[in-house]
Amino acid sequence: MNSSEPLAFRMRPKTLEDYVGQEHILGKDKLLYRTIKADRLSSLILWGPPGCGKTSLAKVISNTTKYSFTRINAVTAGIADIKRAVEEAKNPILNPSGKCILFIDEIHRFNKLQQDALLPYVENGTVILIGATTENPYFEVNKALISRSMVVKLNPLTKEDIFHILKNALVKKEGLGDYQIKVDDSTLLKIADTANGDVRTALNGLEVAVLTTPMEADGYIHITDEVAKESVQNRKALFDKNGDSHYDNISAFIKSMRGSDPDAAVFYLARALNGGEDPVFLARRIVIASSEDVGMADPNALVIATNAMQAVTMVGMPEARIILAEAAIYVATAKKSNCSYMAINKALEDVSTKDTGEIPMHIRNAPAEGMEELGYGEGYKYPHNYPGHVVEQQYLPDKMLGTKYYVKDDTVESG
Repeated sequence: MNSSEPLAFRMRPKTLEDYVGQEHILGKDKLLYRTIKADRLSSLILWGPPGCGKTSLAKVISNTTKYSFTRINAVTAGIADIKRAVEEAKNPILNPSGKCILFIDEIHRFNKLQQDALLPYVENGTVILIGATTENPYFEVNKALISRSMVVKLNPLTKEDIFHILKNALVKKEGLGDYQIKVDDSTLLKIADTANGDVRTALNGLEVAVLTTPMEADGYIHITDEVAKESVQNRKALFDKNGDSHYDNISAFIKSMRGSDPDAAVFYLARALNGGEDPVFLARRIVIASSEDVGMADPNALVIATNAMQAVTMVGMPEARIILAEAAIYVATAKKSNCSYMAINKALEDVSTKDTGEIPMHIRNAPAEGMEELGYGEGYKYPHNYPGHVVEQQYLPDKMLGTKYYVKDDTVESG
């Protein structure tokens, strides 16, 4: 055992039988499991959150199929590294089997040119590509690579999966088996729960707890709930403000306000803030929802939302969280109407796709002398000169007469 290596590294599984979790893709009746066992591997894109086992699965596949394994990280690698890996794969001395898995961690960090450089080697079978990404590959990976690969979605590990891995780490020699440790199952479950699907976080926390806790008189290291809490720290949110989960969370936040669920709206707001989202960005989303989804049913919602955005800008975090919550709850609990949203969308469609005709002469502007003689503004009726400040006259062009854009729904009060 190399104790200088992190526990998470030492506890990586060696075989499919050792691999914990992801039963939806690695059950014995599943396609990926059968493909690996039959040594009929094709290129793969492993998509999942941090700590769900993407790198471990790639290494297990290499061990099971007896392919050589070359790993590069897209954050620091370039085209030269790709070419070097390919040349090593072709070299019969370095790779006697002639079979090579090229594992690219964080493949979404490669630009288009770098991803394109992989294509010929994937197509001709020089390498089997296994790309790992935390981002949606359908957005971040070239379509050409996607079409030549099997996209496999990995889920966050369950609390029970992580608990099982932690128990193994306590007894295995490559783990913490050389230490005399006493820890309740309930404490391990709390570590697993705090990790929120990320086994690396859980193992790192357990290792910190063991290595920083002195042995007691009975010869054991006692890991208490308090020690575990300090070692793992705050519950990890599955949220990346620059990643795919950002869009999922913001979508859920907006739809919760639209769906009149204030509890869900506050929950997704809290997730965003905990993940480091810009409070002003969140305030803008509330402003948009106040107009798009509340609109004419409660025009005051827009006033509150815009005031909240201004206040957030002035105050900043952490107090801005209260302002955001108030505005989000107001929008979520307000009556809803999207009649303004529908009206402008229909009007925009008409002006961009139809011959809508000419503006009636009587409502045109006549800024220069002589234009009135040409009929500009002639016959215009000033509404304030009439009872109720309303007068019948044509406003729409002749070709658009009778068109209705604003259709009042039952949530909009008459006035």
